[in-house]
Amino acid sequence: MTQVERIQYDNAIVRNFAYATLLWGVVGMTVGLLLALQLIFPALNFETPWLTFSRIRPLHTNAVIFAFVGNGIFMGVYYSLQRLLKARMFSKALSNIHFWGWQLIIVAAALTLPLGLTTSGEYAELIWPIDIAITLIWVVFGINMFGTILKRREKHLYVAIWFYIATWVTVALLHIVRSLEIPTSLTHSYPVFAGVQEALVQWWYGHNAVAFFLTTPYLGLMYYFLPKAANRPVFSYRLSIIHFWALIFIYIWAGPHHLLYTSLPNWAQSLGMIFSLMLIAPSWGGMLNGLLTLRGAWDRVRQDPILKFLVVAVTAYGMSTFEGPMMSIKSWNAVTHYSDWTIGHVHVGALGWNGMLTFGVLYWLLPRIFNTKLHSIKLANTHFWLGTLGIIFYAIPLYWAAVVQNIMWRAFTPDGFLVYPNFLETVTQIVPMYAIRVLGGTLYLTGVVIGVVNMIKTVQSGKLVANEEVEVPVVEEHKPAGKEHWHRWIEKRPVQMLVASLVLVSIGGAVEYFPMALIDENVPKISTVTPYTPLELQGRDIYVREGCLGCHSQMIRPLRFETARYGEYSKSGEFIYDRPFLWGSKRTGPDLAREGVGKLKKSDAWHYNHMLDPTSTSPGSLMPAYPWLHENDLDTTTTFNKIRVLRQLGTPYEEGYEYIANDDLMVQAKRIAQSLKEAGIEQEGVERKEIVALIAYLQKLGTGIEPSAQAEK
Repeated sequence: MTQVERIQYDNAIVRNFAYATLLWGVVGMTVGLLLALQLIFPALNFETPWLTFSRIRPLHTNAVIFAFVGNGIFMGVYYSLQRLLKARMFSKALSNIHFWGWQLIIVAAALTLPLGLTTSGEYAELIWPIDIAITLIWVVFGINMFGTILKRREKHLYVAIWFYIATWVTVALLHIVRSLEIPTSLTHSYPVFAGVQEALVQWWYGHNAVAFFLTTPYLGLMYYFLPKAANRPVFSYRLSIIHFWALIFIYIWAGPHHLLYTSLPNWAQSLGMIFSLMLIAPSWGGMLNGLLTLRGAWDRVRQDPILKFLVVAVTAYGMSTFEGPMMSIKSWNAVTHYSDWTIGHVHVGALGWNGMLTFGVLYWLLPRIFNTKLHSIKLANTHFWLGTLGIIFYAIPLYWAAVVQNIMWRAFTPDGFLVYPNFLETVTQIVPMYAIRVLGGTLYLTGVVIGVVNMIKTVQSGKLVANEEVEVPVVEEHKPAGKEHWHRWIEKRPVQMLVASLVLVSIGGAVEYFPMALIDENVPKISTVTPYTPLELQGRDIYVREGCLGCHSQMIRPLRFETARYGEYSKSGEFIYDRPFLWGSKRTGPDLAREGVGKLKKSDAWHYNHMLDPTSTSPGSLMPAYPWLHENDLDTTTTFNKIRVLRQLGTPYEEGYEYIANDDLMVQAKRIAQSLKEAGIEQEGVERKEIVALIAYLQKLGTGIEPSAQAEK
């Protein structure tokens, strides 16, 4: 006879993460709606540094990814893990440290990013003290999760737990490698890698942050909550095995597909494309496993809003995981990259897969831990339809905008000249699509607010079962009547599964990234490319602070329409002193790689006026104004440490140059100030203002490469 004992599941920690998920979801999406409006109405930037589009864009992405989705992950993991393992969480203290530590990290990000304290890496913008805090809290989460797994009463580890384990170990690996940096101050640092090497490391991290933070943990939640909501077993155990192991092995190789046609070596680009195409198989295997779990339950889907949320989520997962590999084909990537197609693609995943699954789980989970019924099925259905329509009205206009962008970017006259040489013409043409995108975002956010109200009413109608008491067997081991499946061996051994997952995800990194990141000879040097002067270096850091790379790329691809517009295509040797690299992923403004040379070169006065009022030099511009650059004094006290750290990292400044760097800085600043004066710009003490440093940096761009004959035409 099986012995049983009474234990208590900790629902209080689940409630805490559920509340945080709802709070940060509203905050992150509200900021996103403001960003969308700013692209139509630049006045909404308010000429205020901390509300400027370029500064709050990373606030939006971090709030949605790490605050909304992150708390949603922890909510689902803490609820499902206890029940799958038939064990209370290992430590209530660690659970609370994890919860409050994560919220403090989010608050720190919300304060620092609008202040311009950033490292600029996509999804890795947070400054080094916050990176350390993330590491510590992630370790706390890991100890709590593995402590619970090791004291479990259920020997078999269900598929959801496999995904939780792979998530934890891979995110830890990604975060540590991406965060290798040397501080110059409490709020600033330079990455260990530079240029093309850092670009490769960034997109190994960036793509796999999507894979192992936005995908694998949510697949774990899908495998638990979808069968629970449908009251049906998962469709195929064997398919879940193939899905898991194939996905975590293949995904880690796909990062270079973000760098196609760049100065990354072709062999790395090709590997990224090949493995991205291979991803379709395991991704769609998982999607089909989820949808086929609902076989025979489609009548319930029509009636149950929770199942509707989950079905749309899994469908969006299938759509985005088909679209991603298609965008990795080089010829297709030449069309989609740098365009609004990428933004539409990302939001199908974020709003559809992550958003709809999160709300489906919340609607299912909250009534259970509060021992009540959902307040209103009608409101839940309203939320569902607003969310679904919001996704449609968000994504389709951006795909449309991308097509228009590419038609205009690529248009040539019969004589071989660009039809639209002025990049701004291609921006103003798609403003109506941006307006429809605002409608989509408004619909989605309205649905979220209705959902939050519905869940608040649900919670108010019940009472939290903080410690849910259940009877569980002391030890339960499934013994099949026939021969045991080979996979059962590792399913009972969590440490071995962790090691196996780490080995699989490390292979791709070792093959693709070590040759580039660790062997300097693989990055050709260009003798005419020189380190930044102290003033240019300070200007570059201001460029990073203001988030300019969110709208401007610095990577000219070897495509006719790009070289005709911007000049000579980019070479890997141009970027050997670039920490961080600033290639960008989206062109809301023109590429700046050759801004300081050839036909693109503009006067110091033009840049001064453009930053003060973009419409004065570019009528109709959607770019925000940056008047504080003309008012803020340049902080030259940081020059010493910046030069010293860069020397440590191999930048060939002369030994001891940090002691005299500010002298050279002022000489160059006065030269630019004189140029402005000669152009009729009279500003007292302008040589000490931040705008002069930014001008110096912009005038440096492209000067290390001799412009081609085509660029000079």
